[in-house]
Amino acid sequence: MVGRSPRSVAGQVFLLQVPLVVLLVVCGVIALVLQSERDTSTEAKRRSVAVAQTFAHSPGVVQALHTRDPSKLLQPLTEAGRKSAGVDFIVVMDTKGIRYTHPIPSKIGKRFVGTIGPSLAGKVYTESVHGPLGHEVQATVPIDDAHGHVVALVSAGLKVRNVTSQVDRQLPIILAAGAGALVVSTGGTALVGRRLRRQTHSLAPDEMTRMYEHHDTVLHSVREGVLIVGEDGRLLLANDEAKRLLELPGQAEGHYVRDLPGLDPATAELLRSGREASDEVLFAGGRLLAVNQRPMDRVGGPRGTVVTLRDSTELRAVSGRAEVTRERLELLYDAGLGIGTTLDVVRTADELAQVAVPRFADFVTVDLADAVLQGEEPAPTATDMRRVAVSGIQDNHPLYEQGRLIDFLPSTPQARGYGSGRSELVTDLSDAEGWQAQDPERTRQILDYGIHSLVAAPIRARGVVLGMANFWRSKGEPFDEEELSLAEELVARAAVSIDNARRYTREHVVAVTLQRSLLPRALPEQSALDVGYRYLPAQSGVSGDWFDVIPLPGSRVALAVGDVVGHGLHAAATMGRLRTAVHNFSTLDLPPNELLSHLDELVSRIDQNEACPETAGEIVGATCLYAIYDPVTRRCAMARAGHLTPALVSPDGTVVFPDVPAGPPLGLGGLPFQTAELELAEGSQLVLYTDGLIEDRTRDLDEGMELLRRALAGHPGRPPEESCQAVLDELLPEHPKDDVALLIARTRALPAENVADWDVPRDPAAVSGMRLAVSDKLAEWGLSELGFGMELVLSELITNAIRYGSDAIHVRLIHDRTLICEVADGSSTSPHLRYAATTDEGGRGLFLVSQLAERWGTRYTPHGKVIWAELAVPDLTALLGE
Repeated sequence: MVGRSPRSVAGQVFLLQVPLVVLLVVCGVIALVLQSERDTSTEAKRRSVAVAQTFAHSPGVVQALHTRDPSKLLQPLTEAGRKSAGVDFIVVMDTKGIRYTHPIPSKIGKRFVGTIGPSLAGKVYTESVHGPLGHEVQATVPIDDAHGHVVALVSAGLKVRNVTSQVDRQLPIILAAGAGALVVSTGGTALVGRRLRRQTHSLAPDEMTRMYEHHDTVLHSVREGVLIVGEDGRLLLANDEAKRLLELPGQAEGHYVRDLPGLDPATAELLRSGREASDEVLFAGGRLLAVNQRPMDRVGGPRGTVVTLRDSTELRAVSGRAEVTRERLELLYDAGLGIGTTLDVVRTADELAQVAVPRFADFVTVDLADAVLQGEEPAPTATDMRRVAVSGIQDNHPLYEQGRLIDFLPSTPQARGYGSGRSELVTDLSDAEGWQAQDPERTRQILDYGIHSLVAAPIRARGVVLGMANFWRSKGEPFDEEELSLAEELVARAAVSIDNARRYTREHVVAVTLQRSLLPRALPEQSALDVGYRYLPAQSGVSGDWFDVIPLPGSRVALAVGDVVGHGLHAAATMGRLRTAVHNFSTLDLPPNELLSHLDELVSRIDQNEACPETAGEIVGATCLYAIYDPVTRRCAMARAGHLTPALVSPDGTVVFPDVPAGPPLGLGGLPFQTAELELAEGSQLVLYTDGLIEDRTRDLDEGMELLRRALAGHPGRPPEESCQAVLDELLPEHPKDDVALLIARTRALPAENVADWDVPRDPAAVSGMRLAVSDKLAEWGLSELGFGMELVLSELITNAIRYGSDAIHVRLIHDRTLICEVADGSSTSPHLRYAATTDEGGRGLFLVSQLAERWGTRYTPHGKVIWAELAVPDLTALLGE
């Protein structure tokens, strides 16, 4: 029996720590004594200076010095101050050092013991001297009069023995504290030693070394893997065999099980779970492992689990079932990873067919209800089934081809499985008369090809059958009951993914349909702009991008483009609400900045009143750019709310991004919008777009703007439609991640000869002259047949302006697709259409205008208002010269 060491590890640690603690306490006491002495001396000087300066600046000291007997007044004051300040003396003296005060009255009138030169120069001087009271520490400071002259000196100080006595009084306290620290440290060391003895079982160091060597030898020599996993899922220990079996890295200890590379998911899940396992077979690293797992806290140890691993791969020679199980587990594992990688129904079905060939079946076909491909609910019977996936070991098979629409007869395994929701196993197709009745000629070809067995498994999700997966075998043994179960599990993993893809398809189709229905289906007829546009929904789903072209009175045209945050139905519906609001606000003929202000207020109100808490606030952050182009003046006014700056292509092909003031996104409120006005040359192209065109994860915004500039530059004569396609080809990938709206408008200018202007005096007699002038102009334009109606409309509008408006009155006639008459005046009062009674003398003018004109209305300007009316032109083709 091996003898023990006289002292255990705990005892050795204790003996080492006691002298160390004593040494630290002694050093601490010495340091504290030295520090206390230094601090006491410093404190004595500080108190002497403070008392002397305080007395020197005390009120009445200077006045007392100018009396006949300063000592009579100052002696009581210095004694009282000395006692209250805790110093040994306060001495006041003249500039020659003759004392006025002293704690010993007999010393008054005698010369001060100390240096007064620095103080006479206005400085504070401290020193240690042998005075009347003994060895002293004193400070001398000057007393200044109102003019800053030194008129006397004051000195305060303490006796050295009093200073050192403070140190003597503190030393017992310091020693007592050191002794207490020693006792506490010794007690703590004893407690630590006691705990260490308990944990090491009072083993000697050589015994502990020998025990560790034996433990390490046994642990890493056995041919069985051993793992210890902590309660938090961290790997605490793994022997060499465990690392080999699980292919763990050399430094695996200390890492969480979930983070270990190469660890099979099933094995990692078992190790993390902490549950008991007895000879549970797992497939990992190409091996079959028998796993036993037990908790460690059964014998009072720390919480966690101990796992043992045993390689059972050799048992495959004894039983082929293990190999089959491994292959099936691997197949199911690969199916979980390889099926459902996209939200495409056909792609998911094809992944199911690919993963099962050839490891499970020689041929696989997937038939889905045709409605499922459109995102709809499937039909109750196996009719209108579309073959969406075909995979096999050879391509010359006689099975129905992909894309074919099939109506399965009720006698077929596919129809029975579709109707019942249960899988159908046909071990011998040559005896399956119900299957052969579907297509006798085709089934004969299938049998002749060598296909002899079938498993038809319904693709079922949420209690609904979406289609059928057919597994065909031409080689080897027919399918059996166990393989039927495997087919069902394989299809079950794919069914959820197919159903998710179907539901996504439905939502995507609905959202795209909704958004396209809310976007313009065709651009309105107008003469001011030649417009081309593109809208591309995102690959991941539609969002809230939109655009619009809105004709306005006076041959003007409004252009709008915007973007709503978010994707899906909510974003598309919100986009429709905003586009409708822009249409409604545009009928008021508001300037761009005012229209955006109204739109901003509307968005804020929609967000506040949103009924659903989950969608409240989702509109905030929508952007919009609104522009109005006038072909008569060739001026374009635009404003933007958080939107990107438009691009402007000049007739010479150069591209610029005009400086349009950036307003906040819609819904934030609080900040105004600003309008920028540009004069555009005829043939200029205005390019409006959303952020999906230029923003991408692979490039920043400036790079996208530069790509847009390059795609537009150098092609001044290119039609807008071709420019749209060129921009998309240059900037967008094949499948854009975000919606894209692009609007390119080339400006036209209305010829000057098609516009006529007159200033009208505010005189009723001027109406007849205007009728004549308008009649002549219509004759010049070849529109004499409109003369009667236009003269009536013009007469009523001018008469209203003269009677109810204010100066100045201006008439403008525009010959465009329609004949437009505008009467402007300086008043902001708007006329209203009403039905006049039989006895009324007036009130019929605007009613007459509304009957003769196709449209009429009022718009407001910074200088008043404009009342306009449009009359249809009889022969538009002739007028446009087409």
